[in-house]
Amino acid sequence: MGNLKVNLCGIELDNPIIPASGTFGFGYEFAELYDINILGTFSFKGTTKDPRFGNPTPRIAECSSGMINAVGLQNPGVEKVISQELPKLAKCFNKKVMANVSGFSVEDYAYTCERLDKIDQVGWLEVNVSCPNVHGGGMSFGTDPAAAAEVTRAVKAVTTKPVIVKLSPNVTDIVAIAKACEEAGADGISLINTMLGMRIDLRTRKPVIANKMGGFSGKAIFPVAVRMVYQVAQAVSIPVIGMGGVSCAEDVIEMMLAGATAVEIGAQNLVDPYACKTIIEDLPKVMEKYRIENLSDIIGGVK
Repeated sequence: MGNLKVNLCGIELDNPIIPASGTFGFGYEFAELYDINILGTFSFKGTTKDPRFGNPTPRIAECSSGMINAVGLQNPGVEKVISQELPKLAKCFNKKVMANVSGFSVEDYAYTCERLDKIDQVGWLEVNVSCPNVHGGGMSFGTDPAAAAEVTRAVKAVTTKPVIVKLSPNVTDIVAIAKACEEAGADGISLINTMLGMRIDLRTRKPVIANKMGGFSGKAIFPVAVRMVYQVAQAVSIPVIGMGGVSCAEDVIEMMLAGATAVEIGAQNLVDPYACKTIIEDLPKVMEKYRIENLSDIIGGVK
């Protein structure tokens, strides 16, 4: 059997499979379906300084080869995540978890990351500067290299754990933003978040979601994600986490060949709650098919 282990910013993972933030809750919901300790880790629900109700409904709509969502970072706020959600997770998950953080100011990001950095359960801080569904925050930091770097520096100044900056594909030059984050001290880059999309109901002649536009995810964005992961991995010397339309073990191999050290699975979890379990079980067979002994050997191995 092939070796599935990878090293992400100094922490060894049993395999590179990471459910993406917003598609796996705080983990314990999925623990009712299977043993989530088989995962490499997972990125928990996007957390902000203060509680958020999120955007008006409807907030999610299916579309061809994917879905559009504008949930709007609904979460109970960092203090309740620490006091209520993480203790529940500790009962069913014995590995380090990835904390996903969003904010509406540089100070918000720094405060929330500083609080989560002190929690032993947290192994990495995934700093989301790429949410397309929130007015006045999120993606406004991720579309400008200087702003993304400013957030990175502020978080690094108050934390000790690896900081992984999550980037938006809704930009002209994703490499420039990734390099700015690396220069500001980021320990890793994760990409891509959802693309900005919109659908219209022909009967009502209104957008299908209340926010009008939302994050488009699913299988349709996979080629875009592979391209951007490849471009960024070629340009930076820190680990890259690849995501965007990943739905099977073959996709994981492709992402890693493009340069990803680990791979997040997002929308597919909403289609099939056993998706990550199936991918982990299928990886050894796919590795054997393509004569891969160690997954870590193929990172950035595209010819």
